[in-house]
Amino acid sequence: MTGNDGNSQDDNRVSTGLPGLDDVLDGLRIGDNVVWRVSDLDDYRRFVTPFIESAASAGRRIIYLRFGQHPPLVTAKANIHIENVDALGGFEAFTGRVWRLIEEHGRGAFYVCDCLSDLLNAWATDVMVGNFFRVVCPFLFELDTVAWFALYPDRHSRTTLDRIRQTTQVMVDVHRLGEDVQIQPIKAWRRQSPTMFLPHRERNGRFFPVDDSSDATRLQAGLEQAQLHRQPLLDYWDRLFIQVADALESGDQEQIADIQDRVLNVLISRDPRMLDLARNYLGLEDLLAIRARMIGSGYIGGKAAGMLIARSILLTNQSDIWQEALEPHDSRYLGSDAYYAFLVHNGLWPAIMRQRSADGYFNEAAELRRGLLAGRFPPEIRSELERLLDHYGQYPILVRSSSLQEDGFGNAFAGKYDSVFLVNQGAPEQRLAELEDAIRQVYASTMSNDALVYRKQRGLDQKEEPMALLIQRVNGRFHGRYYLPDAAGVGVSRNTFAWDTDMNPAAGMVRLVMGLGTRAVDRIEGDHACVMALDYPRRQPFRNQDESYRFSQHLLDVLDLREGKLSTCPLSQLTQEISDLPLNHLGELDQPASRRARELNLPTPVWRLTFKPLVHSGHFVARLSSLLKTLEAGYSHPVDVEFTLHLNQAGEPAFNLVQCRPLATIGETMAAEIPADIPEQQLFFRTRGHFMGGNINLNIQRVIRVDTGIYSRLTVSQRYEVARLVGEQVRMDTGKTMLIGPGRWGTSSPELGVPVRFADIAGVAVLVEVAEMEGDMVPDLSYGSHFFQDLVETGIAYVALFPKGRNCVYQPERLHGTSAPIQDVSPEAAIQSFDLRATPLQLTGDVVSQNLACYFPD
Repeated sequence: MTGNDGNSQDDNRVSTGLPGLDDVLDGLRIGDNVVWRVSDLDDYRRFVTPFIESAASAGRRIIYLRFGQHPPLVTAKANIHIENVDALGGFEAFTGRVWRLIEEHGRGAFYVCDCLSDLLNAWATDVMVGNFFRVVCPFLFELDTVAWFALYPDRHSRTTLDRIRQTTQVMVDVHRLGEDVQIQPIKAWRRQSPTMFLPHRERNGRFFPVDDSSDATRLQAGLEQAQLHRQPLLDYWDRLFIQVADALESGDQEQIADIQDRVLNVLISRDPRMLDLARNYLGLEDLLAIRARMIGSGYIGGKAAGMLIARSILLTNQSDIWQEALEPHDSRYLGSDAYYAFLVHNGLWPAIMRQRSADGYFNEAAELRRGLLAGRFPPEIRSELERLLDHYGQYPILVRSSSLQEDGFGNAFAGKYDSVFLVNQGAPEQRLAELEDAIRQVYASTMSNDALVYRKQRGLDQKEEPMALLIQRVNGRFHGRYYLPDAAGVGVSRNTFAWDTDMNPAAGMVRLVMGLGTRAVDRIEGDHACVMALDYPRRQPFRNQDESYRFSQHLLDVLDLREGKLSTCPLSQLTQEISDLPLNHLGELDQPASRRARELNLPTPVWRLTFKPLVHSGHFVARLSSLLKTLEAGYSHPVDVEFTLHLNQAGEPAFNLVQCRPLATIGETMAAEIPADIPEQQLFFRTRGHFMGGNINLNIQRVIRVDTGIYSRLTVSQRYEVARLVGEQVRMDTGKTMLIGPGRWGTSSPELGVPVRFADIAGVAVLVEVAEMEGDMVPDLSYGSHFFQDLVETGIAYVALFPKGRNCVYQPERLHGTSAPIQDVSPEAAIQSFDLRATPLQLTGDVVSQNLACYFPD
């Protein structure tokens, strides 16, 4: 096989460039990945040089993957192509770039790689070095390449070393004790000899086995003695946190600041603004506490980071209030590296690469989603999940998405990824299976169309977005077969939807429900959350008490332990089945309705969830106002929080803060001036209050309107067709568009509005909801909901029109053609599009006076 110069190569065999080494290994084979475990990189360099010279003389294409911090192993020559790859962008970006390079260079290329151990400085986690190798090694093998790698074995855990050994075809140890250097093959796939795996010494270009056991033992004893005081083989991640504990014990401020910064960059975020917050509010003790509650390594994700930073802001700046009023938490975190480990373990990296391509971004997502839902967890993750369930016992838990970009400044991802409630009942094996299913569901939600569109629109489609998980005990109480919190809500520190001129937007507002908070964060179909401005919590946008009862919450989301799922139950049903609900602290008796119920032999009493007792007699409003102001000051930005309430016997609430993120706001412009007297024939609509977006000053070039008269006569399937056609119309033009329709845009119930997906209407400038169809379709002022988040993040102004209200004028007939008689009842006929580029509408809103007008200017 080899000649005297070591350069002769047949179709299947490859020389190392050293004839003596070829003799030891029986040469290399096409497809071999060769890993050199060294203590001194010069020992790797010594073997790399003849390999490259031999390959070059044989006419091979040689690619040098340059990513280490050490001096280059190779200099550019005619046959050598150097590819610089940045590892600091993260595991996915780095591995994806290497994968693409391997694709580009194709079959038969030879590779020399920098020391794998240098990746630890970029990723801080040993597991991902092993996962990188497990991704690229089989791909290189497929393409008939030969690739060389090096690593320092004492910097890696036994698990990582074992996985690299299992994956590679050839592994060689280089032992150095002073001037005594020996090589020892550890693995040579599909080849062997009586002495192949003995230590070998080089003499005059030949390698001779150390066949004297005493000699071998003496060298090994010397190596062990030299390593006696080194740390045991720990993951780099574990060693990093040992350094955290050491810095804390030393009290050296410079050392503390340095290690804090290193950990924050690999545990909390890459966003400079989030990192600034974390430096101020997450000390070394906090970081050790996070590590103690963490499964795997990597980032805990934006949702988990936001929750922890917010809690620290409160406890640091208002400890006198929040030491007692803020409930402790025992959240757990599944690190982002576990997501990548799941992908690699299930052989999904090729699918990831196909989906990340321009053509595959949408087309390959469904296949990848199926792979995620069918995947199995690595054994080390499964055992940790079992211990997590031991901790929570049989309390219900919530498995929440917490991706790297989520809940950051400018990227809320509100409602884009799944969160899954688990009742956590049954045998341990059943509970583990259900937890694994929930995690798979959250992972798979990264490939949902809404999530893909959101990332694409915001320029995040090619950025690393690993999914970490925040796993929380559901705050609440057992009530027989049901489990639920006393109350839950969404609070926002900036109220840009004030419906009264006295209200100060800076006071904030809350969207409050009884039961699980799902009805506070999601747009409720056929029901209503309680919305309160925190400076005027007793002032409601209702004309009378009957209306306030009608638009109160009638349905509760609860965990049904018997059925094993989240259920929606009427309040009237729960009041009959549960005797200890805190209704006297959250609602009021409807005496007339109770009398009518008694007369009809229906269950009594009848409760209405107005939350007046909570507002009138306790510290709820003051504490929530303080919470929001403190967090806004800490973030230097308006915030949006999710919380649950745990009431004591007197009705005083303790807060469980489950989420905090920067509030997406439509930027306030200068106050716009609305003409005092707009001629009636030029006025399209006017309203006082019921709009969102701060000061609005828009030139509308197109109006798309769903005609209520036609829409009301369509079947359910035809209404879904209207939604599809509206999406097509929106995408046809990029001019500033106003979208007008009856009831609620984005509803899942066609009887309540037009069931479009937000992704279909994300290009409009203004969204208008009109209360029409005899009160069946009423706009939902879902401030704080996921739909609301989508509106404000994309800068879409929102208007709700109540034509029968005293502060609203709506004249659709001002648009030419709207008053024509109905000739056709079809989805196509229900949609009217008006090109106004020649005579645009002016939409002007003043947030101070809460007046808004849309009109044709002179």
